[in-house]
Amino acid sequence: MLRLFGILATVLFAIAAAVVTWPHFFRLERTFPIAQIISFRGLVLLAFAAVVLVALLFAVWRPVRGFALSVALVAGIAVIAGVGIMVSRGLGADTLPAATATSVRVMTWNTAGEATPAESVARTAVAMDADIISLPETTASAGESVAVAMRDMGRPMWVHHVQYNAEIANGPHAWETTILISPDLGDYSVIASSRDGSSNTNVVPSAVAMPVDGDGPIVVAVHAVAPRAAYMSSWRDDLQWLADQCAASNVIMAGDFNATVDHMGGLGVDGATLGRCRDAAVSTGNGAVGTWTSALPALAGAPIDHVLHSSHWKPTGSVVLRSLDGSGSDHRPLIVQLEPAG
Repeated sequence: MLRLFGILATVLFAIAAAVVTWPHFFRLERTFPIAQIISFRGLVLLAFAAVVLVALLFAVWRPVRGFALSVALVAGIAVIAGVGIMVSRGLGADTLPAATATSVRVMTWNTAGEATPAESVARTAVAMDADIISLPETTASAGESVAVAMRDMGRPMWVHHVQYNAEIANGPHAWETTILISPDLGDYSVIASSRDGSSNTNVVPSAVAMPVDGDGPIVVAVHAVAPRAAYMSSWRDDLQWLADQCAASNVIMAGDFNATVDHMGGLGVDGATLGRCRDAAVSTGNGAVGTWTSALPALAGAPIDHVLHSSHWKPTGSVVLRSLDGSGSDHRPLIVQLEPAG
């Protein structure tokens, strides 16, 4: 009976290990609570490594040796697979090349409302030579303060803003998303359906900015709702809506997706990550670097902030700024450089 129990427990453990390592194979990447667990692939990997060590210690006890070695083998395979996946996505590197005459630099930073001073955002954006800045959880006044500070530093920007429930005074900053776009990219306007919420993410707002002159990229400043138990359906709908926004060839999406590339499984077209867009950080060596929470080491955190691009663009470098972990926000800024693919 004990032997049978050991075999059953090992099989169940192997299934669980496979699910959290390859969730898309089982189509469970957007299912509670798998979605929450796989957000932190680095921590899951550490947990499997701990299981290996504990199982090997128990293997010295003869009555459970076979069971312990079986568990250690399964956990070891999960560790190897997890390391391979993280390495393939990029463990972190400052691959940002010098800006060129044709490059576009995109910065995204969930500022957590007023937790991050506008001056800090502006200094970072100017230092990174950003052309597009997606700022989820940033009020209109804070975005204007960032733009004024950037103008004073010689880097003028246009400010665009979307807010839900504007009639409620002193509402949460998560109801607001601000986007700054360099005048060098031309004039932009946020589409009406973003402003009124008739076509947008459900609980917290995103902003779709269209070039007025028709030459620049469609820019989507992203904020999807977090996959809490009560919001799983809205979260899944948000990811599908975002995938639908990347149907054209000249689109740049940036922001807090509250989802890793694991969660986006099955939402890409023709091998893309989400819709027809690909993840720039994965392509440039930073796809496994956690952008949330800044309270955790980068490789233990969740890479939920992204810059995605359609076929008109190719990424040439990226960086996740870890030096700003004490700035106030619980997110790390991500900066990506894009060049026209042609």
